[in-house]
Amino acid sequence: MADAVSATAAMETTGGFETTRVVVPPVPLSQRIKFAIVAFIWTKLLLKPMLYFSEAKKLFVSPGENEPDHVKTYPVRKSLAIRIFFPPGYSPSTSPPGTKLPTLLTIHGGGFTVGQPHDNDGWNRTFSTRHGFLVIALDYRKAPGAPFPTAIYDVEALIGCVLSDATLPVDSARVALAGWSAGGNLALSVSQLPSLQGRIRAAVPLYPLVDYGPADAVKARGRRYKPALGGFRARPTDFLLAMTGVFSWAYVKPGQRCDDPLLSPFYADRGQLPRSIFVIACELDLLAPEAWRMACKLAGKRVPGLDEVVGCEETVGKGVLITEGDERFAWEKTTEDGSRYRWLLVPDTIHGFDQDNINALARDPVFLEDARIKTTKEIDLIGRWLLDGPLKVDS
Repeated sequence: MADAVSATAAMETTGGFETTRVVVPPVPLSQRIKFAIVAFIWTKLLLKPMLYFSEAKKLFVSPGENEPDHVKTYPVRKSLAIRIFFPPGYSPSTSPPGTKLPTLLTIHGGGFTVGQPHDNDGWNRTFSTRHGFLVIALDYRKAPGAPFPTAIYDVEALIGCVLSDATLPVDSARVALAGWSAGGNLALSVSQLPSLQGRIRAAVPLYPLVDYGPADAVKARGRRYKPALGGFRARPTDFLLAMTGVFSWAYVKPGQRCDDPLLSPFYADRGQLPRSIFVIACELDLLAPEAWRMACKLAGKRVPGLDEVVGCEETVGKGVLITEGDERFAWEKTTEDGSRYRWLLVPDTIHGFDQDNINALARDPVFLEDARIKTTKEIDLIGRWLLDGPLKVDS
C-alpha cells in the first residue's frame, strides 16, 4: 500500500479516461515558480485594484444598494469579518426580544486563493429579502499563505461564534450552510467536523469542487460544450482550466491524499454530512461531473462514470431551468432514514453565473441576461426547498 501511495503520478486508463489519483502529485520547480508569479499578479496587481474600484463604486455610484446591515469580527479570528444581512421588518433595536430567524451561512468561492465575502453581497441581500432569512457571509484565510486545511478550521471557528452569539437572532434549530465553488467544498467539509455535527440542518453546495482525484483535463471532458450559444459560453475550452493549476498548487501540498474527505467531500461518510443536501451545478463547468457523481452517490443512485458527460447537446433557452421530468437536470430523493438529497443542473451556463462580479469576466449581454434570470430562479428554489423541508417550522 505504501508503494501505491508513493506513486503520486500513477494513473490507470479506462475507456480512454484516466481514473482518479491516489495522492496529489508533485509540481516541477519551473511550474511552481510560474504559479507563484501568476498568484502574485492576480492577488496583488489585479484583484486589489479591482477591489478598491468595487468599493469606490459602492460609495459613489450605488451606495448602500446591497451592503450588509452589520459587519462584525470575533476575537478568535480577528482578521476575518462576517457580513450580516437582516430581512425586511427585522431590526435589532425594535424587533421583539427573543426573535429568532431561519439562518443561512454562506461561504464565498475563489479557488481557496482569491475572493472575499462581499463578492456575494447581491445574492445574500436578495435571498434575505425574498425569504425572510438572516444571512451571514463567512470568510477564511487564503492560500498559498493558508493552505489546506486552514480554511476549514477558520470557517468552523466563525460558525461556532455565530451560533453562540446571543446578539444575533439565529434560530439554532434552523441553520443551513451554502457555498460557491471552493466555498461549496468548504460547506461540505466543515459540516463533517465533530463540533458541528447535528448543528447544520442542510447544506447547499453550488458548483462545488468535491473530488481532487480526477485530473483537470479529465474533468473538462465531462462537461458539456455548446458552440451554438455563441459569446463567452461558446468557448472551446473551460475558462477555469487557466486557473485550476494555480489554485491546486496554492491550496494542496504534494503527497496529500486525494480521498481525504475533508479535501474531497465525495469520499465522506454520508452519516457525517447534513441529512439534507441540495447540490447545484452548471452544465458548462468542468466541476459539474463530480458534483453530479456526488449527488448520485449520496442518494444511492447509480454513480456516473468519468467518461459520462453531463446535460444534453441541445440549448435549452434563455432563463430556463429544468426542474422536473428530466433526471439529467433535476431530481430529489428521500432515503429510508429520512435524509433528503436534491440535484439541479443549471443548463446553458458557466461556473460563477450567479456571482455579483460575473459581468467583469464575461462581457456578454446575452449571457448576462440569461444568468440574471436563472440567479433569481435559483434563489427562489433554494429558499422554498429550505423552508418547505429541512428548515420547516414544526407544527
